[in-house]
Amino acid sequence: MAGGGVAALGVHTERAAQYKGRMTLAVAMTCLVAAVGGAIFGYDIGISGGVTSMDPFLEKFFPAVFQRKNSGSQNNYCKYDNQGLAAFTSSLYLAGLVASLAASPVTRNYGRKASIVCGGVSFLVGATLNVAAVNLAMLILGRIMLGVGIGFGNQAVPLYLSEMAPAHLRGGLNMMFQLATTLGIFTANLINYGTQNIKPWGWRLSLGLAAAPALLMTLGGLLLPETPNSLIERGRVEEGRRVLERIRGTADVDAEFTDMVEASELANTIEHPFRNILERRNRPQLVMAVCMPAFQILTGINSILFYAPVLFQSMGFGGNASLYSSVLTGAVLFSSTLISIGTVDRLGRRKLLISGGIQMIVCQVIVAVILGVKFGADKQLSRSYSIAVVVVICLFVLAFGWSWGPLGWTVPSEIFPLETRSAGQSITVAVNLLFTFAIAQAFLSLLCAFKFGIFLFFAGWITVMTVFVYVFLPETKGVPIEEMVLLWRKHWFWKKVMPEMPLEDGWGAAEGNAAPASKNHK
Repeated sequence: MAGGGVAALGVHTERAAQYKGRMTLAVAMTCLVAAVGGAIFGYDIGISGGVTSMDPFLEKFFPAVFQRKNSGSQNNYCKYDNQGLAAFTSSLYLAGLVASLAASPVTRNYGRKASIVCGGVSFLVGATLNVAAVNLAMLILGRIMLGVGIGFGNQAVPLYLSEMAPAHLRGGLNMMFQLATTLGIFTANLINYGTQNIKPWGWRLSLGLAAAPALLMTLGGLLLPETPNSLIERGRVEEGRRVLERIRGTADVDAEFTDMVEASELANTIEHPFRNILERRNRPQLVMAVCMPAFQILTGINSILFYAPVLFQSMGFGGNASLYSSVLTGAVLFSSTLISIGTVDRLGRRKLLISGGIQMIVCQVIVAVILGVKFGADKQLSRSYSIAVVVVICLFVLAFGWSWGPLGWTVPSEIFPLETRSAGQSITVAVNLLFTFAIAQAFLSLLCAFKFGIFLFFAGWITVMTVFVYVFLPETKGVPIEEMVLLWRKHWFWKKVMPEMPLEDGWGAAEGNAAPASKNHK
């Protein structure tokens, strides 16, 4: 564990105003290729819901669900309540949770590129197993390998994007990951809409096409430059400066380079980043790394994205209508992410999160009221109310797409100091996947038990997370990633949690309101 002084504190002087650089072609290309990892993540989210609503797939792997689906006497809310079917969706995320923790040392010791390549190869293996599946075990194994790819990809790609982007454009560029995720979801919905009529093997085509973006991710990972932060952290300082000059389009990178070197000095003194992240000075970042991804899933968005066709069919939509509705929600999610990219570095993170949260609460309550009054276990929605439900769900997805969707990944990826960055991102991914697994596994049973109340359940959580952002999240817009540590000591709440810092380390001058010097700081 690091001792006192600069080595213990990392960056301790604000140099953001001295940063030079612009948006370069190198940054644009690397962010574009790296964000393909998000496309695979989105594709695997979107593809499962459509596949699980296809009769040939259900008849082959889940005959009990197939019979129940086509039984007119079955409760509408409970047609798909099957733990095996839920496991097909959720096993991917449980595997991703474990893999994300294993990816942390790889990302730190061998670079961001290494994890991106590992993720791409795992995706290729998983897609191959799924397309060739002849029994449930082979199908689940393929999903597990896809989960390993998600664990590595989601751990490395947001870090890669945050570190490559100029500070003043980091929010928008980091959202390339979420934009690609939404594009993957939309693409999966379109493919499911097309393959549902290719019987009996259309579902194989849907699952197998995941290999295409996986191949791009693998090749991209091999061809991309490593981030300067990672190169400097691993002792390749001169190479790191050369990469920094290339991606910033200028040789005047002294201020940013100095910040990276100071951060790497601390990073290299930390032998156990997961232990270090538990220290008081990392408490705010740890809280955000746990709460932001957990809240992102507790919006209920994944229930809609995983099971959109199943959900719409449960509400009485026909097979074609349900897939068409899920295509529509996927298109809305993709387009709304563009709104976030265009506004996040101008309006900031807090405004988008709070406004999106309020709109999502209203939408969830409206859907619950419509279903509670006009829909039941044995009756269908009328055409007009079905249209109303789709419109309100689209408004919900729209709000998620400009707020918690991209920012649930962006905020955690940009707040950690270098020495705990890979560990922090692993925690973020692991928490996200843990809650994703729990919701994916439980949603069909919750839908059967809560009925329309499931939407009120999620509305309650969105209320909690909106208040959380208002009270505890400082605005990170425009703050250089290596200077983020200074931000928490200016926040009304977190400055009470952070340990006192010695004035001789430069904190007093940097903050203006630093706590009195303490010789007992650890």
